[in-house]
Amino acid sequence: MKTVAIIYYSRQGHTQFIAQQIQIGVLSQKNIKVDLLNAEHLIENPEILIQYDGLIWGSPTYLGGVSSKLKQLMDATGPLWKKQSFKGKLAAGFTVSSLPAGDKQSTLISLFTFCMQHGMLWIGNPILPEQHQGVPYAEAANRLGSWSGLMAQAEHGSSPDRFDEGDIKTARLFGNNFAMTLNAYLGV
Repeated sequence: MKTVAIIYYSRQGHTQFIAQQIQIGVLSQKNIKVDLLNAEHLIENPEILIQYDGLIWGSPTYLGGVSSKLKQLMDATGPLWKKQSFKGKLAAGFTVSSLPAGDKQSTLISLFTFCMQHGMLWIGNPILPEQHQGVPYAEAANRLGSWSGLMAQAEHGSSPDRFDEGDIKTARLFGNNFAMTLNAYLGV
């Protein structure tokens, strides 16, 4: 049984909702166990993450970067970096902001850089934007056109589970792709 941790911080619930959709996608593959882990609960004990084969990191985009709570966790992994405890693990990232762009790319680049420094292997987002195939924009997978990771948009002040259908579909496909890649990497 392979194991995946979806590590996230979510102040208003939007990022947690997308993490849950990714979890559904991961669980669509065989032989994989997945845990949702709140970054706040790992800051004092980040070595818990060593036990997982794959790590999917998620944060809202705040002022062009990851949340302070996720950044605290990232910083707390310094001793693990010295031991290269995450080397060879598969990694991916996702982010949510209230605007279509919202500088989400810089958040994903921060997550990517962090994972590369730890020796992890980054899995991007290979999902083709479906609006180019005639699917209505709000229903289209990868409607925001992100290749480096998953991007989702939550309207400012909306309910935590209020996302366009396309973002929910993208999150599930993203999780499925990560799980398929993990199974191929480690053998089914």
